[in-house]
Amino acid sequence: MNSGIPPQTFVRWFRGAAPYIHAHRNRTFVVSFGGEALTDGRFAELVHDFALLHSLGVRLVLVHGTRPQVEQRLRSRGAELRYHQGLRITDATALECVQEAAGAVRVEIEALLSMGAANSPMAGARIRVASGNFVVAKPLGVRDGVDFGYTGEVRRVDAGAMRRLLDEGSVVLVSPLGYSPTGEIFNLSAEEVATAVAGALGADKLLLLMEQSCAGTDGRMIHQITVQEAECLLERGGSLETGVATHLAAALKACRSGVARAHLLDRHIDGALLLELFTRDGVGTLVSANPFEELRPARINDVVGILDLIRPLEQTGALVNRSRERLETEIGDYVVIERDGLIVGCAALHTFPAESLGEFACLALHPDYRGESRGERLLEFVEQRARKLGLARLFVLTTQAMQWFRERGFEPASLADLPAQRRASYSPERNSQVLIKTIRPSEIPRKT
Repeated sequence: MNSGIPPQTFVRWFRGAAPYIHAHRNRTFVVSFGGEALTDGRFAELVHDFALLHSLGVRLVLVHGTRPQVEQRLRSRGAELRYHQGLRITDATALECVQEAAGAVRVEIEALLSMGAANSPMAGARIRVASGNFVVAKPLGVRDGVDFGYTGEVRRVDAGAMRRLLDEGSVVLVSPLGYSPTGEIFNLSAEEVATAVAGALGADKLLLLMEQSCAGTDGRMIHQITVQEAECLLERGGSLETGVATHLAAALKACRSGVARAHLLDRHIDGALLLELFTRDGVGTLVSANPFEELRPARINDVVGILDLIRPLEQTGALVNRSRERLETEIGDYVVIERDGLIVGCAALHTFPAESLGEFACLALHPDYRGESRGERLLEFVEQRARKLGLARLFVLTTQAMQWFRERGFEPASLADLPAQRRASYSPERNSQVLIKTIRPSEIPRKT
């Protein structure tokens, strides 16, 4: 291989990407990007990634912006750049510039998607691009006493026409323009168009390419956020950058309209689309109705994932061997952390009600997801379950994690402190250390 990537690294990555390649085939993705993406000399690389997604069977809708192209034309005419609440005030001169810019950008994108030269990433692509008057719009009107002129908002989307073109294998390209039934043209926000298109199509994903990463009010990047959390963040708002707030609001609206997942991506990251779509953790911010990572009781179909997780630890002696049959029988005792379909953590609570004792067992974490308090979360979940069952103490048998448990309130104990049933199955060869933690104060009889 001449890529500089060690062969085994490539094989491991490619195998890891395989589930996503299968999952994304025949799915509808709407991708939005601003006109800035066309101006920095790297747009051809982004187009190559669009072509790759198309070749992998993704039904692709591209929505482009035109702000810098419009502003350049307005300046060349000596016209004023007028905005209110982040939206352009579009007079007759500005509308002419919007139409010119949209046409030029559309043609440039179509030309790049039409490339098929040998020895290029687009070799043999043969992508058909379809554009059209898919968006019906209406004027924004007068707001706060400001007449927005030919600035409009989406009224409806011709999703049927777009689906037919996608069914034929075309990439659909949508400009930020809308048309009224009376033939008027309106300048629209690319983010609003992308959100409306994704909702109308029932898209599987909306991917919003931004000029920065999505950072919260503390300045740290947000890797995943639920719809409810996004609502709260936008309500607090304050220190969110304008671009972040705009795109987060668009993602939130898309999820409310039925889009399964929205992704906010920094377009300056080379290959951001591919990294987000074909790696488990991605490089952007995922917005979804349901948590991307969930701690929950285990189900019978989690058995294979749990086995995959614990086998390496059994081989090193950190965990005792458990058969598939045993796991299936005891699955009700287990809790798991699931991350986008992968079991990345598990633990079990085996109960001994007669002694008011519970065993915290089979704590395992995927090597790629350690060090982020997942072990503590599993322990806390099991402790809460034990309290609800009326248990007073938890014990653990461990050969390699004594210090971790000591730091979390477990104290050394002896074999004699275990329930008789558990003592009978204790393996002297493993020489596991016994530790016990009180999780509920003993009930002391009241004096009468």
